[in-house]
Amino acid sequence: MTITDVNKAHLDEIATIENACFSLPWTLEQLEAQMRADNCIFIAAVNDDGALMGYIGLMFVLDEGYISNVAVAPDYRRRGVADALITELIERTKKRLSFLTLEVRESNLAAIRLYSKHGFEQVGKRKNYYDKPKEAALLMTLFFKKEE
Repeated sequence: MTITDVNKAHLDEIATIENACFSLPWTLEQLEAQMRADNCIFIAAVNDDGALMGYIGLMFVLDEGYISNVAVAPDYRRRGVADALITELIERTKKRLSFLTLEVRESNLAAIRLYSKHGFEQVGKRKNYYDKPKEAALLMTLFFKKEE
């Protein structure tokens, strides 16, 4: 597995994974905008044959990071792909950001365990945040620096 920056050639595969993973997936245009934005990090995991296994996106403002999407293709789940993507994102951001934050479906216990393993803490809850089905989002944050 190789972790690499997303490029235009990855976008169709990312859109396919996005559609397989989310009830309200991002459009190809939204994914491309994230890839091109100066305030975003968008990385992918690619297997030895060049197939895209998963991806993670981050938007940042000043020293605050917001993980916008994390997804792994169904055929590559439970193989450490999301773990590798999160590890890489943390390495790329821990020296320049104060924290990373994200929302996760309350029922997505596997993702919650993975984020907790990386040091994310539940800091809040948004009722009825998700649609299809309607569900609460847990807010989870990984703090890198203490406020001065």
